[in-house]
Amino acid sequence: MIRPVDFGFNAETAVNNTFQSSVENETAQLNALHEFNNFVVLLRKNKLQVTVIEDTPLPHTPDSIFPNNWISFDEDDSIILYPMFAENRRAERKQHILDIINNDFWVHDEIDLTFYEKDNLFLEGTGSMVLDRDNKIAYASLSPRTNKKVLDEFCLLKNYTAVTFTSVDLNNIEIYHTNVMMCVADKYVVICLDAIKDAAERMHVVAAIKETGKEIIELSAQQINSFAGNMLQVINTDKERLLIMSTQAYNALTSLQTEKLIKHNRIVHSPLDTIEKAGGGSARCMLAEVFLSAK
Repeated sequence: MIRPVDFGFNAETAVNNTFQSSVENETAQLNALHEFNNFVVLLRKNKLQVTVIEDTPLPHTPDSIFPNNWISFDEDDSIILYPMFAENRRAERKQHILDIINNDFWVHDEIDLTFYEKDNLFLEGTGSMVLDRDNKIAYASLSPRTNKKVLDEFCLLKNYTAVTFTSVDLNNIEIYHTNVMMCVADKYVVICLDAIKDAAERMHVVAAIKETGKEIIELSAQQINSFAGNMLQVINTDKERLLIMSTQAYNALTSLQTEKLIKHNRIVHSPLDTIEKAGGGSARCMLAEVFLSAK
C-alpha cells in the first residue's frame, strides 16, 4: 500500500473513469490520508501483513494510492510492470518503491511491459485483469485501459487463459477497469453480469466461471456504482480468509448477498469515501497483494 502525500482528483484519468468526481484537492489529501491510515490500522488489527510505502511529493502522482495498476507480485517471485493510460500515472513507478520491495522480498525476475505505452496500448495490472490464480484465468473487460494485445502478452508470459468481454455502466459507457465490476475469490465470483450487454459474451463468462466450480454472486449496476465489485479476498497470518471492501460497498450489499459471502469468509470494511469519490477507485485498488517470498 502507498501512503498518499498529494492525493486529489486526476483530470487525466477522469476522461474514461466515470466513477470519479471533482473535489477540492486541499481537503482531499487530508481526508484521504485519514481514510488510508484508518484502513491500514484495521487491516493490521485483523492480522494482515501490510507493507506501507511512503509516496514522495515529486513527481506529483495524485493516484499513487492505487498501486495495483502499475505493478503485481507473483508466486514465482517475479514482478510485472504495466503500461499505464495516464501519463502522470506512469510516474508512480518510483525507484524507491522497487528498492523497498527488493529489500524485503525475493525478486528473481522483473517483466517490463511498459514499452507498450509508446504505441498507446495499455494494461493496468490487476485493475484491468481480475485473476483466478488457481485456474490461471485472466478475466478482462476490454476498454481504453485494457488492450487485448497486451493482455495476450501477459497470458503468454504467465500461462493464463484470457476471458474477455465488454462491460458498461448505467450510462452505457465502457467500464474502465474490470475490478470495479468483478471479484474472484477461492470459492465464488462476485460480478455484475448485467453490465455485460452482449448475450454471447455474458454466456461465455458465466460458462468460464461455472467450469471452475465457483459460486456466482451477482451485483446490480447500482451496486457497482457504490464500489461493491471492488473487493479483494486475502489471507491473514492465522490462515483465515477475509474479504476486504469499503464501508460504502458493504452498505450497498443486500442481506442475502452478505449472507452468501460470509459463508466463505469474514468481511472487513473501512470508510473510503473521499478516495472513492476523487480517485474513482476503492479498497481493492489500494491493495497490491504480494505473493513474493519474504526475506
